[in-house]
This record gives sequence, structure tokens and C-alpha cells, in this order.
Amino acid sequence: MPTPWHILGAGSMGMLWSARLARAGLPVTLILRNGARLQAYQAAQGVTLVEGEHSQLIPIRAQTPEADEPVQRLLVTCKAYDAEHAVRQIAGRLSPDAELILLQNGLGSQQIVADLVPRNRCIFASSTEGAFRQSDWRVVFAGQGQTWLGDTSGGEAPQWLEELQRSGIAHQWSPNILSRLWRKLALNCAINPLTVLHDCRNGGLQAHSGEVGTLCTELSRLLEDCGHPEAAIDLTAEVNRVIQATANNFSSMHQDVTQGRRTEISYLLGYACAAAANHQLAAPHLQALQQRLSNHLKQRGLPCN
Repeated sequence: MPTPWHILGAGSMGMLWSARLARAGLPVTLILRNGARLQAYQAAQGVTLVEGEHSQLIPIRAQTPEADEPVQRLLVTCKAYDAEHAVRQIAGRLSPDAELILLQNGLGSQQIVADLVPRNRCIFASSTEGAFRQSDWRVVFAGQGQTWLGDTSGGEAPQWLEELQRSGIAHQWSPNILSRLWRKLALNCAINPLTVLHDCRNGGLQAHSGEVGTLCTELSRLLEDCGHPEAAIDLTAEVNRVIQATANNFSSMHQDVTQGRRTEISYLLGYACAAAANHQLAAPHLQALQQRLSNHLKQRGLPCN
């Protein structure tokens, strides 16, 4: 029997992965925050996956962190600021040979989780797939993308990648996953905060190309100084390509702010600014952007960390 997938975090990516894995006939269990969430999920009878005009209700097992079932393969899809607490809650259930796949935005949370479970293998992941929750337990697959996975310790690609292939999850094993994560962080830093401050869809940033270009210049220098020069190649061009390709979309950070949710500022701009300070690199525009965004969040009564 295949190793069960335990998925921690029932947000858009957690539901998207769980639905596709379960649809392919693989054993999947969602780990939900508490008994109330479990009860609400059971009333819905599963996850509904929406793809274009087609929707499908997919029954998936679910449990709370307190269940005593051992966990051998754990996909962590919760927000970066929740990852440590969520993994800590179930760390006692991890089998000695358990593997964790960490699918968070930005940088910082992955290293914290890896330090929390030093005996277990942690695989870092970065995805360009688009998904959003239409309502509780109903997820819309908004855009086919690619998921990169890698082991910062240099381990080989796991055999279970074949299960992703079977599930229709486009993926690639990356020997240098940190560069992929830095590239994604730079893209997010150049786009997400500005969409919040200008209150616009991604395409609205085409009217602020000078500001975007200045940020990309600083971010490229930061990537090079942090030892990831390949992640800096043609960064401005890719940022502009993403802005055009996703012109009608609201960024995830814009969605969070609009819905009164905490953002991942600390793991995006915060991480970039701290890295610049550690390398004694002048990044005045990044620092000013972080301050502007922090002030904006405070005015809306949202955390700025």
C-alpha cells in the first residue's frame, strides 16, 4: 500500500494538492486545526475542486492534530507564520523516517521547521500554481503552474515524485532549491507589496514600471550578494512577464489585506531587508517599501510582522 499523504493546512494549496492526490487514488488525510473545523469539514463531506466549468466533490479523510495515527509523509501548506506552531503540534506523531514537504511563501519558516525536526528529512518546495478558496472546502484551480522541490542537504529525489506525476501535479526536482526560493521571494517582493499600496490587480503595476524596476535592481543585487547570482538573471524581465500574465489577478497579499488577514510580510520583505542588513548592502527602496507597507497594515489594524 502506498505511504499515506498527511496534509497540514487546509488553505487553497492544501486543498488543491489533497484533491488531486486523492482523485488519483492515493491515500490522503487532511489535518485540520481543531474539532470545530473537523466538524464543519465533515458536514461538507469532502473537498470540492473547481476546474473551469467543472466541479467535483472529493471525499478525503480528515483528523485533528491530536489523533494518534503515525505520520510518515507530511505536506505542510499552512501560512509561513503558522508553520512552526502547526508542525510542533504533531511533531510527536512523526515516524523516525518521516519526510516533510514544506510549501510556504518566502524564506525563513522552512529553516525554522527543519531545525524543529532535525531527525527528519525536510524537502523545500516552491510553486507557481494558482488556486483560491471560493468558500470553505471549495477550491478553484486558477492556473496551471510548476512546483520545484529540493533538499538543501543534497539528497536524491524521492521515489514518491511519481505519485505527483500520476496526480497531474507538474513538478521538477531542483538540486539548488534555495535559488528557486530566493527567485520566488524576489518576484513576490517586487509585486505583492505594491499591489497592496496601490490597491490594484497585478496588471495595475504596469502604470508603476519605474518603481518596479528600481526594486528589481536592488533585489538583483541582493540575490547576487547572498550567493544566488543565477536567481538574479533577467529578474526585471520576469517580473514584468508575471505582471502581464497575471494582469487580472489580485496578489495573495492583496487578498489577505482585503479580507483582513495577516500577511507574510516578515517572510518576504522582512527577510529580504534583514538579509541586506546582514550583508551590509544598501537597499533604501526595499527598506522604504517595508516601512510603507508596515504603516499601511497598522492603519488597517493588521499585524506588521
